[in-house]
Amino acid sequence: MDNLDSLVTSVAGPSITRDLGGGQTLIQWLGAAYTIAMAAGLLIGGRLGDVFGRRRMFMIGMAGFTAMSLACALAPDAATLLTSRALQGLFGAVMIPQGLGMIKEMFPPKEAGTAFGVLGPVMGLSAVAGPILAGWLIGLDLFGWSWRAIFAINVPVGVCAGLAGLVLLPASRPGGGRLDLVGGAIASAAMVALIYPLIQGRELGWPFWTYLSMAGGLGLFGVFGVVERFRQRSGRSTLITPSLFAKPTFTAGLATGLMLFGALMGCSVVFALLAQVGLGYSPFKAGLATLAQALGMIVGFVVSRPLNVRLGRRLMFLGEAMTMAGFGGFALTLHLARDSIGIASMAPALGLLGVGMGFTMAPFFNIVLAGVDAREAGSASGALTSVQQLGGAFGIALLGTTFFHYLGTSAARTHIGAFRDAASTAMYLSAGLVLVAFALTFLLPRHAYNGQGQ
Repeated sequence: MDNLDSLVTSVAGPSITRDLGGGQTLIQWLGAAYTIAMAAGLLIGGRLGDVFGRRRMFMIGMAGFTAMSLACALAPDAATLLTSRALQGLFGAVMIPQGLGMIKEMFPPKEAGTAFGVLGPVMGLSAVAGPILAGWLIGLDLFGWSWRAIFAINVPVGVCAGLAGLVLLPASRPGGGRLDLVGGAIASAAMVALIYPLIQGRELGWPFWTYLSMAGGLGLFGVFGVVERFRQRSGRSTLITPSLFAKPTFTAGLATGLMLFGALMGCSVVFALLAQVGLGYSPFKAGLATLAQALGMIVGFVVSRPLNVRLGRRLMFLGEAMTMAGFGGFALTLHLARDSIGIASMAPALGLLGVGMGFTMAPFFNIVLAGVDAREAGSASGALTSVQQLGGAFGIALLGTTFFHYLGTSAARTHIGAFRDAASTAMYLSAGLVLVAFALTFLLPRHAYNGQGQ
């Protein structure tokens, strides 16, 4: 449900803006509101399970996520939809960490690796199903609901999952302790201060305050680190174990994740706009056009799984190189195809991009976790998951703003030519983000985490 909802609005965005208005920035905020809220909430969400019990918080998160999905489906205007999307992300942040924690509780160590290994293909299947399902539901227009059906579909799924959770999930004892609400507030403010001007700045003409806000957001992340160290020295609870920030491998891992997930999520929004608005594809056809990338990602996950331990970060280098080649190949395809761009002509580059992403993402978490101590692994996992969501919001803001900027300066060109050039620029920028990640990968541990802090 989480992966579907983080991806479906990339296809549904044009339909939503035609219905509710809101313009270009609404398309960016549909994804960013969800991912920012998720990123901020994940820092506290995992701790909620430790304090109050994992099954209890999972059920609360599932119920809230389902209710907010219904609120999104019924939203009468853009403001209500964005508010519901943000609350959906917050409840998702309560739900998701509990599932990971319960896997550790339910399975012995020798089986836990297999259980976690199922998550990769599930993520890949979600990447396949999300855009295609969104396009199919919009095109089907059941009961005249159009895009609203992409949120309404969560309601029966959420109800069934909630009932299954009551029957199948083991009860877990509350662990006690307190929440670091101060740290959560500072981290949340830092994320909003960084992402908000990236999305709104272009429309407002980049006033001086937008640059101050972005600088302030980066500064607040530094304040967050100082506050967490102070709380630890005072014997109070923290969101992230402060000693993690003293490990260059971990901080490099956070920066690498920011670049990689930013490129992945940002390019999905750009592609949806190119396909539907530029090429005139229906939402369903636009979803089908992503099939090559999604299938490539699944192939990358499956093929890379037995290679993770043996190749370690070398597998990431290979994946990042293929991903850059995929972005560059897609941009080149747009230039060579001129005004006759089709799904078949885009498929090879998108397939290569997907395989590269699969090779890169499959070992990413385990390699970064290899650089932390066993006692820090839980906190590090939560921080990495949060950065995954923050990277998505950052990529949507950066690449979406770049796309709309170049589209706005291409008035003298043909309609398709303007979209082609704007999308090509965004793809080259995506390749640049992955290039930064490639350089940062040299700072990561050589081998993957083996589940014992090594």
